[in-house]
Amino acid sequence: LLLALQVRLVMKGHSFIRENVPRVLSSVKDKSGTVHIPRISQYLYFLFAPTLIYRDNYPRNPTIRWGYVATKFAQVLGSLFYAYYIFVRLCIPQFRNSSQETFNLRGLVLCIFNSILPGVLILFLVFFAFLHCWLNAFAEMLRFADRMFYK
Repeated sequence: LLLALQVRLVMKGHSFIRENVPRVLSSVKDKSGTVHIPRISQYLYFLFAPTLIYRDNYPRNPTIRWGYVATKFAQVLGSLFYAYYIFVRLCIPQFRNSSQETFNLRGLVLCIFNSILPGVLILFLVFFAFLHCWLNAFAEMLRFADRMFYK
């Protein structure tokens, strides 16, 4: 989790520098009197916004739909409980049974193959919970309107 946060901050820092350094260098080269440097509030908004592309201004919604935010956080919580249920019901019994037997390659392969489907389900749930629910909840709280970036 800490590594993912650091990677996100490095990517956001790279985007911020990549967007602003050419502007500053071109205004210095043109010897214009004004150099446009982003405000701290713009940078802080960018740090929390669910985007990796820096812009000075983003499209914003006029209001925050708190019911939508609560729904997304409830979906995150539901996804976590469902992933826990899958893990407890399908993964732990496989490894508990294999720990009581003597080690053999056949048992290891069977244990791995029996854990593939629950592992994929948990992976889908984590992606849904984070990429869809968590980021949309924070986008709504920040009134970030550009959620169709890839469309």
